[in-house]
Amino acid sequence: MNTIGIGFSERDLDFLVETVHPGVSDKARLKEIIREDEDFRNKIIADDKVFRKIMDDEEILVKISPLLFFDILLRRAASDLAKQSYTVEKTSSMRIPVFDAKDVAKLLTNESLVLYLADMLSSFTRVESYVISFRVRKGIWKKIRFSDLDIHSLISFSEAVGDEYRLGLYKRIADICLFVLGLFPDFAEREYRYPYSGELRPKIPGKLRISPEDYEKEGRKFYKLAAEHKSANELELSEIFWALHENFEKAKKPLNFIAEHYLHYRRDQLFG
Repeated sequence: MNTIGIGFSERDLDFLVETVHPGVSDKARLKEIIREDEDFRNKIIADDKVFRKIMDDEEILVKISPLLFFDILLRRAASDLAKQSYTVEKTSSMRIPVFDAKDVAKLLTNESLVLYLADMLSSFTRVESYVISFRVRKGIWKKIRFSDLDIHSLISFSEAVGDEYRLGLYKRIADICLFVLGLFPDFAEREYRYPYSGELRPKIPGKLRISPEDYEKEGRKFYKLAAEHKSANELELSEIFWALHENFEKAKKPLNFIAEHYLHYRRDQLFG
């Protein structure tokens, strides 16, 4: 994955410079170094002053891009998880310690994966709706209305379109599964089972539900389909998709950590 043109805006670079080195004389030169030197950029992004600034400013997303915001949080999560011995998995009635925090932190040493996750999270701050018509067979067209957070419609659409259009759909479906289990695990569990008792909620006509287990199953499946797609190599995404397919359980852990420790009430504001 190209780490030079990762999409940070001029405002992002201004924010980093003003936060970490407000008194520097040649700000233009420092911004150029941040843009071009990956190691230096990552040290700046991981600076405590940067993290404190985004946590204290409730209007931070007016000032920086979602991409930088989530990049900062992911790197902070990696640092904090490396200092812990376990992560916490929640069920409907209990919290279970799992001694994998070091492994989760190690996963985030993959620079391309961190950038992918930051970009993925930022994409969910703007959910789009679509109406698409496509030909089923000669003379017969079908119309699908869906949002790019609607996993059922996206799966149906991916089965109907030509192979050349499927990579983006496979990616989005898998990303939704990781996003939901990472940032909103409580929603996935609550929508499928009653709290405390753990009993399944009754089916409601016209409303499709997915269990947390199926979110993980579908996430792994569609990252694998994305990894195997011929365009994935051309876009330098194949290795990332394979990593997420093979480490889906670990990949959701830093997102769980971010949701619980950093976002709190801001979670619904960011993605509502």
